[in-house]
Amino acid sequence: MKVLIVDDERAIRNSLGEILSDEGYEVESAEDGASALALVAKGKYDVIFCDIKMPGMDGIEVLDKLVADGCDAAIVMISGHGDIDTAVESIKKGAFDFIQKPLDLNRILITIKNATEKVSLVNETRILKKKVFGGSDMIGESEPMKHIRAIIDKVAPTDARVLIEGPNGSGKELVARSLHRQSDRSAMPFVEVNCAAIPGELIESELFGHEKGSFTSAIKQHKGKFEQADGGTLFLDEIGDMSLAAQAKVLRVLQEHKLSRIGSDKDIDVNVRVVAATNKNLAEEIKAGNFREDLYHRLSVIVIKVPSLDERRDDIPMLIEHFKDKYTEGGKPRSFSAEAVKLLQEKHWPGNIRELDNVVDRLLILGDPEISAQNVRDYVL
Repeated sequence: MKVLIVDDERAIRNSLGEILSDEGYEVESAEDGASALALVAKGKYDVIFCDIKMPGMDGIEVLDKLVADGCDAAIVMISGHGDIDTAVESIKKGAFDFIQKPLDLNRILITIKNATEKVSLVNETRILKKKVFGGSDMIGESEPMKHIRAIIDKVAPTDARVLIEGPNGSGKELVARSLHRQSDRSAMPFVEVNCAAIPGELIESELFGHEKGSFTSAIKQHKGKFEQADGGTLFLDEIGDMSLAAQAKVLRVLQEHKLSRIGSDKDIDVNVRVVAATNKNLAEEIKAGNFREDLYHRLSVIVIKVPSLDERRDDIPMLIEHFKDKYTEGGKPRSFSAEAVKLLQEKHWPGNIRELDNVVDRLLILGDPEISAQNVRDYVL
């Protein structure tokens, strides 16, 4: 655990630093608020002890700035002029705790133990959310991304079916997950089916389920994805690869809100919002006889077109920072030089966001502590 001590008194910095170092913490210190903010901007701290009465920027101002910048550290305010009003103000503004001088050893050790436990819990929660939502943040402030967010804000609270179009690796799944998260169904399941990854003879069983004994390998009853998503959202990824037979059954479910498992004639009611995605031109697939036109019209109540990465190059610096943080979380801070970012912005990205993700990972493994333009030339271009 890494701790920052911010106090204008050298004696306090040294004594508190020695105590925490003896307890096994990695300690750094700053003599004023400006120096502290500069250190926080460069590195990650788990706990920050910050004096309130300091020349220049006082501790409350430092606290306000850290909270505004989204600092994840547990911030403990310390003061020789402690009173109830100051303590309450600190806690309301986002401080984890308030300690009055002269510092009591037992109080310090109890406070930092609780603070580090809180930081660990926050980190575990963040990791769990990433696992549950699959890293579902839509990164970018370009005009195409602002347009997509505006559509999602309007469409998500409704039950309207959405068709998401865009090239491979452009982030269609993230759009689907954002629609689910912002909907009234967010507490219910989000179930994903990659239609291109399931063999044609198994897709119907996957979607609609089967009864025991309905075919040779059906050794027990199986609930399909529609039933698993009941009350929530079913994401049909790469729906352009679905067989015509399965398309007909999906159309029936969308029309009647009922399905029957393979090997059963019993209807089962389902309440599912369907979001579909494709990298194909479905109009051409319809003309070629590979996709049902009536299903297309059922699915495309709202159409969201996700741009390629080449169409949103303004977002590349922000995406690089996002992937860099993902791969260095908990480790030493890394950075990309301005020249390296510029080269990556100018590159052609046939693999879109997925390719950029892999490239950033590669550069962090093979490149210098600050990724240079030469690193990009050596390992990417």
